[in-house]
Amino acid sequence: MSKNYSMPDYGEYRLRPKEWLLYISEGMLLIAIVGYFFYRSWIACLCLTPVLFLFLKEKKKDLAGKRRQELGIEFKDMILAVSANQKAGYSIENAFRESYRDMEMLYGTEAVICMEMRYIIAGLDNNVVLEKLIYNLGQRSNLPDIIQFADVFYIAKRSGGNMTDILAKTAAVIEQKTETDKEIQVMISARKMEQKIMNMVPFLIIFYVSSTSRGFFDVLYHNVIGIMIMTVCLGFYMAAYLLSRRIVEIEV
Repeated sequence: MSKNYSMPDYGEYRLRPKEWLLYISEGMLLIAIVGYFFYRSWIACLCLTPVLFLFLKEKKKDLAGKRRQELGIEFKDMILAVSANQKAGYSIENAFRESYRDMEMLYGTEAVICMEMRYIIAGLDNNVVLEKLIYNLGQRSNLPDIIQFADVFYIAKRSGGNMTDILAKTAAVIEQKTETDKEIQVMISARKMEQKIMNMVPFLIIFYVSSTSRGFFDVLYHNVIGIMIMTVCLGFYMAAYLLSRRIVEIEV
């Protein structure tokens, strides 16, 4: 089935106008802080402007990851609701229709899964087969669990497989992985907080020493050797920051 461009690709995130304004402001503030503490120069802030694009790229990556996580959790609940409705006697198509009400009550109409279910229901109303709609969601989701389910669902629906067992087993597997992910996130939540504090430490140290011993760092600013030293320090800081992010990012 060809990719539908009217629905979101969960591998990417498109910022809304308010989000553009918010994150551009955050990025500019970050550049101003780095420029002041490491170089004490507005010219340095201008030179660091390309960092804003990297900041926005990382922010969109983070937001896309959070949206995929939401989709995975909500998709699991949708499959549970569909499975329950099918066991109650509904056909698989009507089970999806009925499950929309459950998802709307559970997450609200603006939830990602409700948007996807409205798309699926609209497709069914236009005589698009259900397996193609699920397959389309799998391709856009960028989540292995949903992709695998979509592939199995597509084959099973075409070959007359036991949809009740497929839905039940899929829900069980996704639920187990979701619970495991929650446990991991709880275990490393303290480490994430430590990471955020450690990221602030270099700036706090510079601020404290500059406030208590005025002129102590003057030798490092507005001269070639000082700029080189601070640039090397900034490079080490960025490397440590990226390494700390990699350490606390654990995917199930």
